[in-house]
Amino acid sequence: MRLTAARSLWRIVLAASAPLLFFSAAPAAFAGPPFLTDDPDPTPLGHYEIFVFAEGQREAHELEGSAGIEINYGAAPDLQLAASLPMEFERRPGGSFSTGLGNIDLAAKMLVVHQERSGLNVAIYPHVTLPSPSNFGDDHSSLFLPVWAGRSGEDWSVFGGGGCAINRGGESQDYCQAGLAMTRSFGPVELGAEVFHQTPDEKEARNSTIFGTGLTYDVSENVHLLSYAGAELEHRAENGRGVGYVSVLFTF
Repeated sequence: MRLTAARSLWRIVLAASAPLLFFSAAPAAFAGPPFLTDDPDPTPLGHYEIFVFAEGQREAHELEGSAGIEINYGAAPDLQLAASLPMEFERRPGGSFSTGLGNIDLAAKMLVVHQERSGLNVAIYPHVTLPSPSNFGDDHSSLFLPVWAGRSGEDWSVFGGGGCAINRGGESQDYCQAGLAMTRSFGPVELGAEVFHQTPDEKEARNSTIFGTGLTYDVSENVHLLSYAGAELEHRAENGRGVGYVSVLFTF
């Protein structure tokens, strides 16, 4: 992993920590998805979260992304097990459309510091990404090791953090991510915004910084609608104009 990338990541994480401390006295409610930044709260013990999602990124006349299912399960106190199964898609100039199975992601979120004692929740959330069996996605495995922290309450939320990935194979390279998000609840509606940064994950790629806004609507106690739109702030010619995400979340 390049030393400059790691130093850049930790400067961003340290800068993101200041707002977390500032808001530690304010009540909040976590969001996590649909944002790129995650929160530290694991799924409650014995409960499930099932996301049926679609996400995409537009570059000039091309559209690429994925659709699939993500399952989170509260396997033990302070422990969430997660799996994501995406089908990748790509629409090229001229209208040709192709799909294939992407990289399956397996993860475990472990809450290691509790808000009741420290004022913040802190979790580690290692991800293992498996090689794709198709021409879509990466043909090698990778390991992402982030730390997420935040403050939870009734209306406001603030959460952030980041980590680095071991991502070696072909044109891929190690990379780092960091993000900071804030949300506000208005009854069944939750609105929020974030800033998210990633260093290049391929040898010819560029840094990416996204400013995004997200919305969650509680249709009922068990059904929720999520959406997200993010604009690319740098290297738009290489990274595209932005990203989008929609999902239906079932909780039980």
